[in-house]
Amino acid sequence: MPINMEDDRDLTKIVDSCIGTKFASKWGRLIVDLAVKAVRTVYVKNGDNVEIDTKRYAKIEKIPGGMLEDCCVLDGVMFNKDVTHPDMRREIRNPRVILLDCPLEYKKGESMTNMEFTDANDFKKALAMEEIEVKRVCAAILKFRPDIVITEKGVSDTAQHYLLKEGNVTVFRRLRKTDNNRVARCTGATIVNRPEELQESDVGTLCGLFEVKKIGDEYHTFMTECRGAKACSIVLRGASKDVLNEIERNLHDALGVARNVVVNPRLCPGGGALEMELACRLMEKAQRVEGIHQWPYKALASALEVIPRTLAQNCGADVVRVLTELRARHAAEDGSGQMWGINGNTGKIENMQEAEIWDPVSVKA
Repeated sequence: MPINMEDDRDLTKIVDSCIGTKFASKWGRLIVDLAVKAVRTVYVKNGDNVEIDTKRYAKIEKIPGGMLEDCCVLDGVMFNKDVTHPDMRREIRNPRVILLDCPLEYKKGESMTNMEFTDANDFKKALAMEEIEVKRVCAAILKFRPDIVITEKGVSDTAQHYLLKEGNVTVFRRLRKTDNNRVARCTGATIVNRPEELQESDVGTLCGLFEVKKIGDEYHTFMTECRGAKACSIVLRGASKDVLNEIERNLHDALGVARNVVVNPRLCPGGGALEMELACRLMEKAQRVEGIHQWPYKALASALEVIPRTLAQNCGADVVRVLTELRARHAAEDGSGQMWGINGNTGKIENMQEAEIWDPVSVKA
């Protein structure tokens, strides 16, 4: 059964049926809406190739405290970092962002380096040389008038001072590689290895609002209102870490289902309906085969019945009675029982189309 990918309602139905019996279902469609929005955000299509990398570009950030209703998908990213200097700006509109994966400090020698000082001023000269080198690197960055500089390595005190005084730049250091990749996707910036190779096209300008907030005891940096963001952060709030961990597990399931449906937008009836239909057709085929050649068909049919049997056991139903009734429905020659399966909430057999319980075809194929 194909679905309309332009309408979120069809996608929401399938994700809702996936987590309908889990802990997060107590809060209605909250987790479902988060998963659908996150998958829509990271969806990238290049020709016939569709990329939905929720593992790399949709990061779940768990922050204890607050209400579960405060959970949201940011139109940008957040990371658990504070500015490196207290005088740096903590809120900027439409910032220019430069991303680096090199240190903004004096590089140590690759092998053992010895310096011999014969005069009292030699040590001052060595420090001055280090300072000149750091200033040269900072000057290459300041040419592009950035508001924010983020690096995956360290930043020396000299570099902080120079960037703050000369360009009023906000600096972050030692950001994870994965976080830096998400920032790049949201802001349109390119991660650069050497400041001397910076170009105007490497500067990110798609971020609408940058701000640093203190939530609880920690500072978190938010880069939101990004235009055409292809990465996001999912912020989860809850009373305790146990609640957050359970919600995270449910959200991972919902993200996986939403991703599978977007990649292959077709559905099949859930609740063990497909497996029981295949089992009944295989048993019919076995009746038309003579001798020992019918046993492989019967063995496969018996194996497929494990899915509806397990569903019946998990929801506390009378396994033998429910399976017998379900098998009788699917044995109808007119095909009227194709959509019948087990409702995990009630333990009874129902029409899966009416109950809106679906499975993605990509899971069954």
